[in-house]
Amino acid sequence: MAKIFIFGGSGRVATDLIKDLVADGNTITAAARHPENIIQLDGVTAEKLDLHADVDNIAKQVKGFDAIYFTAGSRGKDLIQTDAMGAIKTMMAAEKAGVKRYIMLSSMLSLDINSWKKIPSLEDYLAAKFFADTYLMDSTDLEYTILQPGSLTEAAGTGKIQLDVKATDSNPIPDVAETLAAILKYPNTIGKIIPMSSGKTSIDDALKEI
Repeated sequence: MAKIFIFGGSGRVATDLIKDLVADGNTITAAARHPENIIQLDGVTAEKLDLHADVDNIAKQVKGFDAIYFTAGSRGKDLIQTDAMGAIKTMMAAEKAGVKRYIMLSSMLSLDINSWKKIPSLEDYLAAKFFADTYLMDSTDLEYTILQPGSLTEAAGTGKIQLDVKATDSNPIPDVAETLAAILKYPNTIGKIIPMSSGKTSIDDALKEI
């Protein structure tokens, strides 16, 4: 059982992630700008947090946790201060607070700059994710995992994935959340970038083989 902090705790992926992590026996603190929108479950504490806050204040909120998930996103409305710098500040805060395990929900092709032209509507978003992911890999000592799913859909989860992603691929939100939750159980995912899309392999089996 772990004590877990989630940034972006009111989002679509985070809502399912919280359910999965609680089902695994973890205790959760989920933070968002509007904490009233965070799912209410036993074992879940909702807190207010604005990613425009300074690193010291964020560090105070995450101190004492075993792992951090970053699932926040501005949906294109605040790419610099939320998706890029907001994420980077949470990494700085994690190091300041002594939290080593950090799991990032990123996006397909975020680190493949030459592929962005295939999805021009997402170029600015992918640029923001590129800077956040690159900072996490190159400028921190965090035990990170970066998950790069395809486009998120509201479809029912299948529990099966493949560790590959193309610009046209998609993932049901429940499968993305389940994969994020499962990553915590597999130390072999530390230091790894994991592309994913819908597939035919169970989530646990896929992660075991990384």
